[in-house]
Amino acid sequence: MPHLVLLYTPDLEREADIPGLCRALADSLLEQRDEHGKAVFPVGGTRVLAYPAAHCAVADGAGDYGFLYANLRMGNGRSAAVHQAVGTGLTDVLRQHLEPILQRRPVGITVQIDESHNQVYDGKHSTLHPLFNKGA
Repeated sequence: MPHLVLLYTPDLEREADIPGLCRALADSLLEQRDEHGKAVFPVGGTRVLAYPAAHCAVADGAGDYGFLYANLRMGNGRSAAVHQAVGTGLTDVLRQHLEPILQRRPVGITVQIDESHNQVYDGKHSTLHPLFNKGA
């Protein structure tokens, strides 16, 4: 973890570089440091997935409205300062990448962060982590 999932109105795909946005968001997550300078997220566990909505209705439907919802799920135990820094970093990347569209028409952006406080099962199997944990 972290897992960042983007859900957006399909019209944004025609106007935005979604693969580039995913990379920039992943890089923002990997750049985050806690109060002690330690990386907040593991390289091998960082994922950004983006999905255009198959069906959608935004606001009253009378305008050319777009929307992007970003939900970050991360393990618990990080400070409020880290939550704020991560959320602000993600919001800044989204605004920067979508700015040309925001200048032309109304687009809503929502960023939410959830911690996994009450997990009842967390099964994992990965051959990614060993790639980045050499020498650690």
